[in-house]
Amino acid sequence: MSGYAVWGWGGPTDEPTTQSLTELAPLIAATTGVAVQPPEVPAPDQQLDGGQRRLPASLSRLGSEDPVDRARHGIGRAYRDLIRGIRGELTDLPDLVVRPETEQDVTDVLDWAVGEGAPVVPFGGGSSVTGGVEPRGLEGAISLDLSRLSGLVEVDATSRAVRLRAGTFGPDVETALKPHGLTLRFYPQSFERSTVGGWVATRAAGHFSTRLTHIDDLVESIRAVTPAGPWESRRLPGSGAGPSPDRLLLGSEGSLGVITEAWLRAQPRPAYRWTGTFAAPDFTTGAQAVRAIVQSGVAPATSRLIDPVEAALSGTLTTGEAALVLGLESLAVGVTADLSFTKALCTDHGLQLLEESTPGDRGEAASTWRSTFLRAPYLRESLVLLGILVETFETAVTWDRFDELVSTVTEEVTVALREICGGGSVGCRLTHVYPDGAAPYFTVIAPARRGSEVAQWDDVKAAASEALLRCGGTITHHHAVGRDHRPWYDQQRPSTFALALHGAKQAVDPSGVLNPGILLG
Repeated sequence: MSGYAVWGWGGPTDEPTTQSLTELAPLIAATTGVAVQPPEVPAPDQQLDGGQRRLPASLSRLGSEDPVDRARHGIGRAYRDLIRGIRGELTDLPDLVVRPETEQDVTDVLDWAVGEGAPVVPFGGGSSVTGGVEPRGLEGAISLDLSRLSGLVEVDATSRAVRLRAGTFGPDVETALKPHGLTLRFYPQSFERSTVGGWVATRAAGHFSTRLTHIDDLVESIRAVTPAGPWESRRLPGSGAGPSPDRLLLGSEGSLGVITEAWLRAQPRPAYRWTGTFAAPDFTTGAQAVRAIVQSGVAPATSRLIDPVEAALSGTLTTGEAALVLGLESLAVGVTADLSFTKALCTDHGLQLLEESTPGDRGEAASTWRSTFLRAPYLRESLVLLGILVETFETAVTWDRFDELVSTVTEEVTVALREICGGGSVGCRLTHVYPDGAAPYFTVIAPARRGSEVAQWDDVKAAASEALLRCGGTITHHHAVGRDHRPWYDQQRPSTFALALHGAKQAVDPSGVLNPGILLG
């Protein structure tokens, strides 16, 4: 089974056509420097074998055996998923897609799964790029789609917090909060097709660069269902009462429980905004300026440093310099003081202000970057169909190791691309910044060998991951562990912590049905 409904990011009208790809090819070749291939025609629909599992009559109304539905829930949105979807090479699919409508439905499904020994893979929007929703190697798995368990349940205007069901998609969150004059201000790149539960389960990060950027920062309490019973933390602004039950569920990726609700901190919409784009002589100089800004106490809402490779590819800046897109925001007072200080600091570091926003206008370069950021998942589909390997990986590292990590990873991955793909380029940008470090985000573009793309990327990914850990970075800053990062996550975490995690897993999921292979096992 293939088809855009399975592998595509958008709706039917977003599917690239042969004509649109043919027209796009010369521009892509000129922009990336990679020779394009004739547009690939996705594989025709293929007949899938039916699954072996059957829900009991009491739950049958919740289940789907539809082939397209099962295929859609058998892959995420990584490069390797996209390739297999386009080719119709779908193997590890769930037997059933189950859509609970109430928390009691979740409990009943888990009770049945434990009795059957059926693996259960929670599914939000399916935007995982690390194999988190793929039932890889799991025979007779159930995809537990939480999309019907959605909506705004409660607003606490006094505490400025909101209670949301796990299956609520990003746009629906903001639509529901707008009449209350509130927003989460949480916009990951997958915003349009990711959910509250998915954000919490993967410790997602939004595109704001500082302060309230991780979902961790917004969580007030979490409710989940486990085979051992419900798991709900008390709503508190903070607590020193032992290890946090919320922190254990954050990033658990469905391995410790099925998240059903969360209380999240909301805020009013900003009243004041400013955006500016600076040119930096090089990426290192730009990073030094960014570090000086955040260590001074200024917390830009946006601080995207883009190296010359990515700046040119995105159209943000084509002069061979690095681009720094800065954004300042304020809820109730202006940004004048921070703005004057930030401009002066950038000038002192050798950066040149190219443009700045006027009221209601982000500025051309900043708007170009933002448009490219939002359209990237759609553009990637076209690149892949034109025979280009395009994928990303990200990390975080302290400032003292930052320069070495960026240079070493860039160099070693470039060598790997030359050996594995015959060439290619590595770009880098900073997505999130902290007083003590930053999150470099790398983009790989290389010629693909049709039929070998997955193996090519797996080899490049392994080289990148080894370099990240060796240079002191994390295997992921905000993409979660999934199945793809497991080998390096096992190296990164302390062995004694792994024992503690195994103990927690055994306590709440003794039968081991919750997303086996994620984090543990």
